[in-house]
Amino acid sequence: MSVETQRPLLDVQDVPKANQWITLSLQHLFAMFGATVLVPMLVDLSPGVALISSGLGTLAYLLITKGQIPAYLGSSFAFIAPIIAATEIGGPQAAMFGAFFAGLAYGLVSLLIYKFGIGWLMRVLPPVVVGPVIIVIGLGLAGTAVNMAMYENPLAQNPQDFIYSGRHIAVALITLAITVLGSIYFRKFFGVIPILIGITGGYIAGVIAGLVDFQPVLDAKWFAMPEFIIPFVNYTPSFSLSALAIMVPIAVVTLSEHTGHQMVVSKVVGRNFLEKPGLHRSILGDGVATIIASFLGGPPNTTYGENIGVLAITRVYSVFVIGGAAVLAITFGFVGKISALISTIPTAVMGGVSILLFGIIASSGLRMLIEAKVDFSYKRNLIIASVIMIIGVGGAFVEFSETLTLPGMALASITGIFLNLILPGRKKEEEGLFD
Repeated sequence: MSVETQRPLLDVQDVPKANQWITLSLQHLFAMFGATVLVPMLVDLSPGVALISSGLGTLAYLLITKGQIPAYLGSSFAFIAPIIAATEIGGPQAAMFGAFFAGLAYGLVSLLIYKFGIGWLMRVLPPVVVGPVIIVIGLGLAGTAVNMAMYENPLAQNPQDFIYSGRHIAVALITLAITVLGSIYFRKFFGVIPILIGITGGYIAGVIAGLVDFQPVLDAKWFAMPEFIIPFVNYTPSFSLSALAIMVPIAVVTLSEHTGHQMVVSKVVGRNFLEKPGLHRSILGDGVATIIASFLGGPPNTTYGENIGVLAITRVYSVFVIGGAAVLAITFGFVGKISALISTIPTAVMGGVSILLFGIIASSGLRMLIEAKVDFSYKRNLIIASVIMIIGVGGAFVEFSETLTLPGMALASITGIFLNLILPGRKKEEEGLFD
């Protein structure tokens, strides 16, 4: 494995000095903070719970990977639309039910990789399938981002009930501009936290525009228990095939994303983590983190590219620093005033950031196709990608019964996998895939 790395300031197993530990861990906390709290706000879950579940999930991940992979796990953007859809069917409990089984799917894939290696996974999920599915995820969320940016009441059920607001669109565009400029021009550590900087700048613009009410922050206690959604404590779980059909297929995308992240981390650190401790351990850790989140009421977790960026910039690879960030995230989740402050962020600010983030999701699918050199003059590839995108973006669904519906994103993923496996020419496409 060809690796271009510099000598680390702290290697994977190195313990930082006491006076450096908190500062180094805070860098990782800031890097993941903006995106991790944005996801629960978009799907009406508790940001405090998301922080706690991301911290606990990261600690579980570090334990399962034997403290050998420096990776932080935060809220997954891929599950935004599925969580919203599952919540509409059976409330947040249904979304947590689906998330639990998505985590189990990770465990099953981990077991299969341990037994048979990684080749089969790459054959089932080649770039020609995963790329278009990622594009569908990003484009499917476009309406959500624009509605938050333009309207006072973006959650209205009927489009005719939307109330257009010039103040909201102005704040959204300011937020977007700050985030874009930060992404392009900021360097070093600030270059990996443009989301947090954009939200902060947009929040200030929202205060000036009169869109922020500080009363909830003043009323909140410093220590407060977040709004956990715990099975058999504040709700009784019920089996939902629709929730399974909505949530579990998204693991198709996140598994591919996870594998890509492990390759990048391996290159940054200078070790092949796909071999040791192994991709099976890494995927299992991700799955356990998602299961932990489902038991608390947080969104599913995934490894974060933002924190990989911090590793590359600081050359501090210590898992103890990552663990410190996880402990800080858990602590912040119980600070009532922080949760209250997050809740006062205007929807226009979230809309402005989301315009960029959701577009980046779609563009990353396109990037995957380009980097994999998928040849669209080859009819097989053209057919697979076309069918996936139209089914997914068009919102096609299959209703098997009143309690079981396969939504567009899941249907698109399954259809793409099926077409890839049955259409002739698959072996030709796989030539060189495992070189």
